[in-house]
Amino acid sequence: MIRISCDSTADLSPELYERYNISKLPLYINIGGREYMDGVDLTSDELFDLVDKTGELPSTAAQSIDDFTKYLGSIREEDPGCEIIHFTISSGFSTTFNVASLAAQEVEGVYVVDSKNLSSGIGQSVIEACEMAARGMSAEEIVKTVEEEIIPKVDTSFTLDTLKYMAKGGRCSTVAALGANLFQLKPCIEVVDGHMRVGKKYKGKYNRVVRQYVCDRLANIEDVRPERIFITSAHCDQEYIDAAYEEVSKLGYFKEILITQAACTVSSHCGPNTIGVLFIHK
Repeated sequence: MIRISCDSTADLSPELYERYNISKLPLYINIGGREYMDGVDLTSDELFDLVDKTGELPSTAAQSIDDFTKYLGSIREEDPGCEIIHFTISSGFSTTFNVASLAAQEVEGVYVVDSKNLSSGIGQSVIEACEMAARGMSAEEIVKTVEEEIIPKVDTSFTLDTLKYMAKGGRCSTVAALGANLFQLKPCIEVVDGHMRVGKKYKGKYNRVVRQYVCDRLANIEDVRPERIFITSAHCDQEYIDAAYEEVSKLGYFKEILITQAACTVSSHCGPNTIGVLFIHK
């Protein structure tokens, strides 16, 4: 038996975790002098409430080797003898992959995959792995196929309504160069080869920005796989989610349009009213 696992940065919905029987390891959030487990004792909405109350921006941290080893043990208790494929946030953003790899050396039958991505960009690879397992592929075959044929084709991007979270986090150095909301820029952030870069820069009312962003990302729709697309947001006003959904759905192209909310780890670095469309190229 194969169990598919990921850390909390995959930003899948509770329904998807249940549908595909995916295990989840929460990362840590630090704010207001306290440490929280992402999605366990702190939601993203509660996180932004704390930012408002404390005036402090959050920081994030990976699990320890001991934490990860115990987590693997809990999966093995549920399914003795199972093989485990665990997906982590990109090694370019966090030490999570390195920690997981070290822990996995001590446990037989564990495969750690560097998603080279974040948010539901990880989720795309996780779901693909689940579907491969359901088709009877071996763990080795799944890891090889995902690393060679899926991860390089996942398209992850999102628009920022505010620059301060991303600038403070330092994971996209070019954001800081844009200045604190210089000219009210709303940049598109793209994940390329496991790192973030600034793409197209938008201006104007955010509803219009979101619509234009979605149209731009899906301009070459014939190169996109139709199975599913994620609309993932962080503490986002419903009107912006609706705007993105309307632009995607009117194409009549995707079999599934999955709307998910970013968990605390991703939200900590992108800020409120961040929204993205995430899909796989053919």
